[in-house]
Amino acid sequence: MAAGTVQSIPGTPFSPSINLMKSALGQGEIPMPAAPIRMSSNENPWGPSRAALQAINAAIHEANLYTFFLQDEMAALIGELEEISAEHISVGAGSGEILKMGGLLASMQEGSIVIPDPTFEDLPAYAGDNGCDVIRVPVNGQMAIDLEAMASAIRSDTKLVYICNPNNPIPTIVEKNALRDFVEEVSRDCMVFVDEAYHEFVDNPDYSSMMDLVREGRRNIIIARTASKIHGLAGLRVGFGFSHPQLAAEINRRMTGTLNIIGMRAGLASYRDTEHAAFVLRSNKEALNITQSYLREAGIRHIDSNANFTFLETGQDIAEVQARFLEHNIRVGRPFLPFRNWMRLSMAKPDEMRYFVQTYKKLYG
Repeated sequence: MAAGTVQSIPGTPFSPSINLMKSALGQGEIPMPAAPIRMSSNENPWGPSRAALQAINAAIHEANLYTFFLQDEMAALIGELEEISAEHISVGAGSGEILKMGGLLASMQEGSIVIPDPTFEDLPAYAGDNGCDVIRVPVNGQMAIDLEAMASAIRSDTKLVYICNPNNPIPTIVEKNALRDFVEEVSRDCMVFVDEAYHEFVDNPDYSSMMDLVREGRRNIIIARTASKIHGLAGLRVGFGFSHPQLAAEINRRMTGTLNIIGMRAGLASYRDTEHAAFVLRSNKEALNITQSYLREAGIRHIDSNANFTFLETGQDIAEVQARFLEHNIRVGRPFLPFRNWMRLSMAKPDEMRYFVQTYKKLYG
């Protein structure tokens, strides 16, 4: 590409990179950005696809309409993509609503739930607030979900077992055969909820979605997916649950009805735009390579990622780390107990991750 020209990514709105600013300023050092870079919330730094943005603009003129007429269309599209009938699908306001429905169903039965620790807290928090006893099972020495320990923690009153795969905040996966055996066995007695929010980012032969179990007609299994991550629609709340038709119907009866026309139109457009998703995947891999190559070179303990974030040891309390990075306009992850000396680091754009590496070297040598 000729010097001074701007490369337009098909389907992706252009935004100036740190590298362009660096080139324009003629500086060897990457300058501090004018606004904080968000490396704290596992968001998609590129935002929605161009197709989704066009759909959003058009949907503004439909703001007077309810979304009932679009839910069947969305379920049909996702069913086609996932090769599963629409009667298995629940369309929610982000996977967060599906997670809360899992927590609600468990709490209605007045018992306990079993979760890894740490993990994503939406489902356990909701279940706990509604009367469930939350049994936390620490990750193992490799900081991965310990299926054997989780199986041992299940009680006679356990109504649901929750597994986030890849996990969050620690981006490890559960080996596919071990997970399938676990889900098949445990789901005979209680619900198993597998949260696959980061499914699209995984490039690991040891990983597999548990969607086949739902396709096979297994009961007591819920799979969650989201448009928040690879599709960049976190602010518009679009997500999906996959389960046996009887369980899906039970979930759908209890949904809060918070779907909005803009999110639905954006979701329909985005799931048809495979080019943008492929671009986001390439960018995420580049960002991870920049970050994790430095961490390995510097001897910094970290967890190799299966998602769009990594988890690294800081050697000091995360609150201090947050404050120091914010002075350089970088927002990094919040505390995740019991790992107060570790940081979840969300991937931004590749050039922004180069700025992170530069800043880390300044702060910690």
